[in-house]
Amino acid sequence: MTNMEGSIGSFNPRNPHGKGDPEDLSLRKVEMEVMVPKVMRDRAKELHCNKQVEAFESCCKENGVLMVVRCRKENSELRDCLTSWYQREDFKEECKQIYLQERSEYRRTGIPKKHRTEKNLVT
Repeated sequence: MTNMEGSIGSFNPRNPHGKGDPEDLSLRKVEMEVMVPKVMRDRAKELHCNKQVEAFESCCKENGVLMVVRCRKENSELRDCLTSWYQREDFKEECKQIYLQERSEYRRTGIPKKHRTEKNLVT
């Protein structure tokens, strides 16, 4: 049996955990269209539009079922804030680099970000 890249018992330093090359900076279509926008959405909500998020959440909690009618202003302000960040090329590039760093770390260690975060919280 030849020692091929994906065979059992072989070790490839460019793919230490069988998750892909940690140094690869290319993105697949699903990563560009789904994963990077998810990072953008999360960062925009946490860092740039947190006041609008809080206002909208508060309005929704106060109005329950009627939130659809009564929280239009807050929803519109939140949507406008998020949209303004989504359209910025520098923000898009920043989020792309963050995604690539997280993916590289996952490929290097084999540990998903969620588990790395949980591990850091425990220690």
